[in-house]
Amino acid sequence: MKPVFASLALVALLSGCAANVGGDSSFEEITAASYRAGGPPTLTLITMVNNRTGSGGHSSLLVSGSEQVIFDPAGSFRENGVVERGDVLYGMTPGWVKAYKSAHARSTYHVVSQEIPVTAAQAEQALRLVKSNGSVPGAFCASATSAILAQIDGLPKVKSTFYPIQLMAQFENFPNVTTTKLFEDDPDDLSGAVRAAGSTQ
Repeated sequence: MKPVFASLALVALLSGCAANVGGDSSFEEITAASYRAGGPPTLTLITMVNNRTGSGGHSSLLVSGSEQVIFDPAGSFRENGVVERGDVLYGMTPGWVKAYKSAHARSTYHVVSQEIPVTAAQAEQALRLVKSNGSVPGAFCASATSAILAQIDGLPKVKSTFYPIQLMAQFENFPNVTTTKLFEDDPDDLSGAVRAAGSTQ
């Protein structure tokens, strides 16, 4: 088993699915940053896909309910201005969501977003699950995300997996899924993406 986990760790380091080394934001900062989107409740699986090999580099989950957050397990989207606690990114306005995706889309990776409509109860259950999950070890992003999805009442059965592409394939079979892809030729530039978000808040 060691070679398997070593390979997963290598993928994590190369693509951004690595252990969170940033500090947690305070509860006061989280409350101040809270944002609720205007539309109906949704869940969006976000997958970073290698442009050369087609392999998955990272999985995360955008939850839009009474507030909009991104569960970014073992993610690398950490910067001043990003409110985060336990691998949950708070205050995810449209500008921040755009910045998040843009920070991961680059010459080597594109970003696949798969959105499904859910009930208000399902969205609230997802919010409770991601907030209580805590920080995720490096290379466990797809495992943690699939575990969250598997617990949400009324969703199609999700099998546990360590591989973002396998999770993406499962999600593609969900009813009423809307899939979009983001390609960018820019180098990896988190700071630039964050500045762009600030200009669109």
